Amino acid sequence: MTQTVLCAIDINRGDEEAAVLQQAKKMADADGARLDVITVVPDFGASVVGAYFKDHDVKTARDSASAAMNALVTKVIGEEANKGVRHIVAIGNVYEEVLKAAKLSGADLIVIGAHRPDFKDYLLGPNAARVVRHSTCSVYVVR
Repeated sequence: MTQTVLCAIDINRGDEEAAVLQQAKKMADADGARLDVITVVPDFGASVVGAYFKDHDVKTARDSASAAMNALVTKVIGEEANKGVRHIVAIGNVYEEVLKAAKLSGADLIVIGAHRPDFKDYLLGPNAARVVRHSTCSVYVVR
């Protein structure tokens, strides 16, 4: 029985991610599980580009991502259902942060979207493929 469903969304692709969020909500409701939603803000501090950003820029990006995620979740599943959702905004690499959040929250299922792969994705692997490969819990991929 699933107790926690972790849904990974990209808030910059709201229209495409709505289907991912709806599927995660449906799966959580089916088992009476808690729904956690995560979005990941890139970590600019780890690269050469990071030298041009201040700490308050990262906080601003996190706050903006949190507000955008809250608005998207409310729009897709409704305000009442959104009250029971735990929102997570992480900073770093998408697949690493999703896997870390799944482990910390004890997620039984990760729901993640996958876009149509580009040629570079066959060489490097998209985030969804990395999550599938390295996750210790079940992963449901929504196309």
